[in-house]
Amino acid sequence: MEQVQIGKVYRHFKGNYYFVENVALDSETKERVVIYKPLYERQDSKIWTRREKMFLEEIPERPDNITGQKHRFELQSELSKDLTK
Repeated sequence: MEQVQIGKVYRHFKGNYYFVENVALDSETKERVVIYKPLYERQDSKIWTRREKMFLEEIPERPDNITGQKHRFELQSELSKDLTK
């Protein structure tokens, strides 16, 4: 299984873009957890976490997969975020 790339932009299968801040270890299980934030305005939270295994998992065919992606989040190598602003 590949690992999430810190400092990169990923697209969720529902279409929104997210910036990966870091990867941490769960204090109980030592499982890798992705720390990421949306690149759009949200009222509920500005930062999120998800197990890396779930972040990168393949998703079944579903009607809300508007991007046609194979994985829940996919690296967007052509996009970057300017962290100097």
